[in-house]
Amino acid sequence: MNEIAAFPLVQLGQSDLRVTPICLGTMTFGEQVDEPTAHAILDRAVERGVNFLDTAEMYAVPARRETCGATETIIGRWLTARPGMRQRLVLATKVAGPSRGMPWVRNGLGMTAADIAASCEGSLRRLRTDVIDLYQIHWPERHVPAFGQLYYDPAKEKSETPIHEQLQALGRLVRAGKVRHIGLSNETPWGVHEFVRLAEQHGLPRVATVQNPYGLLNRSWDNALDETCHRLGVSLLAYSPLGFGLLTGKYDQHAPTDRGAQQDARIARFESVRKQRWGRPEALAGARRYNQLARDHGLTPTQLALAFCYRSWRVASTIIGVTTLAQLDENLDAWSVQLVPELLAEIDAIRWQWRDPAQ
Repeated sequence: MNEIAAFPLVQLGQSDLRVTPICLGTMTFGEQVDEPTAHAILDRAVERGVNFLDTAEMYAVPARRETCGATETIIGRWLTARPGMRQRLVLATKVAGPSRGMPWVRNGLGMTAADIAASCEGSLRRLRTDVIDLYQIHWPERHVPAFGQLYYDPAKEKSETPIHEQLQALGRLVRAGKVRHIGLSNETPWGVHEFVRLAEQHGLPRVATVQNPYGLLNRSWDNALDETCHRLGVSLLAYSPLGFGLLTGKYDQHAPTDRGAQQDARIARFESVRKQRWGRPEALAGARRYNQLARDHGLTPTQLALAFCYRSWRVASTIIGVTTLAQLDENLDAWSVQLVPELLAEIDAIRWQWRDPAQ
């Protein structure tokens, strides 16, 4: 196992949470990754200095009724078997928004105060903890373009739960000591502004973070959310920095749907994932450009993609998802990679041509 220098700690927003700039994402636990392997990955991450874990009530992914909550349960059993471990970690999870075709997660079109409270209690029980350090809304209750949709359509607006009501529900959880800080995910500039405005107006919890996609194939964050969150003091937690594997180079010879692709990979195994932004032909074509750029500069595709996120001023912590110990070590070792200005300029030149093919 390679060794890396100790990670610095990063403050999340205006909260008192201080986390490593690399966060272990866990959504594969309970689907691609069995429990013993998940525990080994968690152990290795902590051994190597990671103090930040992210999960969600709806995980494992791709979402199925049979595995809903499985990831939190696996983490809870891991924590219980290691006395004192909980105090060393910043633990983040998420409350699911409206159903989006998953009635086993949420009934109806809304996300009521009662839904938020019940979901929090379920996560606390599965995680076997008394408090969640960062509790995030997984996707907005209102209808926004997300998960591969590009355009906002007012005709589809069916919001049933005002943001003020959501904040009040989260505030009750904070006052009860069940949640320390709150965050958002898959949000828009307007949404972030509104959550902050209402929190400050009504003395309610202020969002510390937004967890959105960010990486070489999707830099939509740079088109308004970067300024929004910088000025408001809200931190980015970047997810999918490797583009569901496209930016590792493993699909450079074969598309995810080809027989030659790695069939154990998430994008290769699950049709629902391929139909989203990561399965677009232009996303694969763009990834191949970045991957070749990495090789031209003596780097692996994974090193280039992760270093881009790790060293960006926009990113507080990058969420990595792995299925093996080898992948974990590779991702952590990439922390030592520095990208010179000339290489960053070449990255921007590719983006100018390809823009954000996995937005």
